[in-house]
Amino acid sequence: MIRVNTHEAKTKLSKLLSLVEEKGEIVKICRNGKPIAELVPIQKPKDPLKVHPELSKIKIKYNPIEPLSSDEWPEDV
Repeated sequence: MIRVNTHEAKTKLSKLLSLVEEKGEIVKICRNGKPIAELVPIQKPKDPLKVHPELSKIKIKYNPIEPLSSDEWPEDV
């Protein structure tokens, strides 16, 4: 973790952002020695289409979009 005062943060903002982006550093910006803000790397979003490892174990042995035949329907429907 890097601590800088507000003046140093203003003058070295590009360098500080590079450290955050490339190395994952956390930069605390202080005023009068007290932390007031943090520069932290943004978490990359998870792929919403990635299959969960437990779900990948399930195997479907039929075509789920194929319509049911008349003898597969329940009698009360």
